[in-house]
Amino acid sequence: MSAAFVIHPLDNVATLLGDAGDRVTLNDGREVRLAAAVAHGHKVALADIPVGAAVVKFGIPIGVATADIARGDWVHLHNVESRYDERSGGFDVVTGAAGDMRYD
Repeated sequence: MSAAFVIHPLDNVATLLGDAGDRVTLNDGREVRLAAAVAHGHKVALADIPVGAAVVKFGIPIGVATADIARGDWVHLHNVESRYDERSGGFDVVTGAAGDMRYD
């Protein structure tokens, strides 16, 4: 059986630490049955995530479900719209200010 890692208690997805076929064991000891095989490094739903609901990883929303996602489903681009902010890579690490904005 493969393992999956839950990063934050509020997360509704876990990241697989290896390829998995029918189930995974989470780092907190829980098991999740998979709907289908999921590849190493991909995410699996820990709970049902209805369409329009937030997909939470690191304790923050990383996207929105574009389809109903059942517990144990593979969570990826086919059922999630990213909430990635292209500017986030340029935020000041101390203040959090965006590098493309001037603050006078």
